[in-house]
Amino acid sequence: MQKVLIANRGEIALRIIRTCKRLGVATVAVHSEADRQLPFVKEADEAYEIGPSPVQQSYLQVDKIIEIAKKTNADAIHPGYGLLSENADFARKTTDAGIVFIGPDADTIEMMGDKIASRKAMQQANVPVVPGTDEGVASLEEAMAAAKDTGYPIMLKASAGGGGIGMVRCENEQALSQQFQTVKNRAKAYFGDDVVFLEKFIQDARHIEIQIFGDAYGNVVHLFERNCSVQRRNQKVIEESPSPQLSEMTRNNIFAAAIDAAKAIGYKNAGTVEFILTGNDDFYFLEMNTRLQVEHPVTEKVTGLDLVEWQIEVARGKELPIKDQEALKSSGHAIEYRIYAENPETFMPSPGKIEKITWEEGDGIRIDEGYEESQMVTPYYDPMIAKVIIHAANREEALRKSSEFFKDASIDGLRTNLPFFKEFLNAEDFISGKYNTNVVSEWLADKKEEVQNG
Repeated sequence: MQKVLIANRGEIALRIIRTCKRLGVATVAVHSEADRQLPFVKEADEAYEIGPSPVQQSYLQVDKIIEIAKKTNADAIHPGYGLLSENADFARKTTDAGIVFIGPDADTIEMMGDKIASRKAMQQANVPVVPGTDEGVASLEEAMAAAKDTGYPIMLKASAGGGGIGMVRCENEQALSQQFQTVKNRAKAYFGDDVVFLEKFIQDARHIEIQIFGDAYGNVVHLFERNCSVQRRNQKVIEESPSPQLSEMTRNNIFAAAIDAAKAIGYKNAGTVEFILTGNDDFYFLEMNTRLQVEHPVTEKVTGLDLVEWQIEVARGKELPIKDQEALKSSGHAIEYRIYAENPETFMPSPGKIEKITWEEGDGIRIDEGYEESQMVTPYYDPMIAKVIIHAANREEALRKSSEFFKDASIDGLRTNLPFFKEFLNAEDFISGKYNTNVVSEWLADKKEEVQNG
């Protein structure tokens, strides 16, 4: 592998380019009109504009991206995360063009991208799945009958959905009646597939995911877990490893389930098996992400490994760099904070121009930035500006370093969620580690009540 085209943008494109440079692999960036001046474009060995700002006219142009890969003699494509990373058609066309796709094969992406198919695959592998329907529900009447059997509250989900899009919690029949067609329409608009299904909504759940890696020789290992329970709008905003308040027995059982899941489908390259845990430590398969995750630096900090390097080595046809599970160790504690251009109270996107960034990397502090000062965060893409990853000997020290970092950090020129982090780091439930996916909404409700009560 001599040259890699990165079919992505922002901080993840820049992060991939830097590993490629360290390995002596040439890089090709593709970018939209809006992203001409972003750091990843400047850092790549070659860069090509692929279209106007909207993603449908640029970063989702499968044929154009493959054409540029051929033109530049790139022998591999790295899809990053989001955009085309879990697009089976893109993976298949890349491989058919004689170009290596740095990720799992198209059939695996296709199977695990269909949440109904993935549920069935996990059931066959004896991996516990959330109670729900094993087929799509075609009508509201069918959905209501299934929900009655499952019991409310339920989650109404798009089978082809992801990233928190295409899922709605329904507390009762009235909510299901109101949301059913809306979710189907949204699923069709976003994913080209209006199939929806039901799952039991697990109250007070924790969201735990396991980083797994497989190769073409049947080797599969896990690289420990990440707790992704701090969420807003069903999307992660803080991730940490190891997960606090998790017994060793439960942790090891989840590791075993993740390995079983990966082996059952012959998984190759990087992937993440996501689970939800009940208050009693029962756990259920949620989904498998067939790509590198946004939060992969958390795992890199506790393991000391470069996951993009592992991806490249496996894509080259080599065995896993470390095949022996016992040789893999997790050291210290890491927490990742996603910095967004968004209203810190409503969490809605707030694009604008970055005038000044005040923060710096240091001992145990890694910052993966996608933008520089004087650049625009446009409304065309996910508004993440950067990721801040804090690593320390233990969780208490990581939280202390986090508070110190955010106390002095600032971004001028547009609204960001930095104020949220500065306050949330004082939330008792988060500090204690005894939190679940409700932690942000409950914290906001408590704040509102305090204001109302004076």
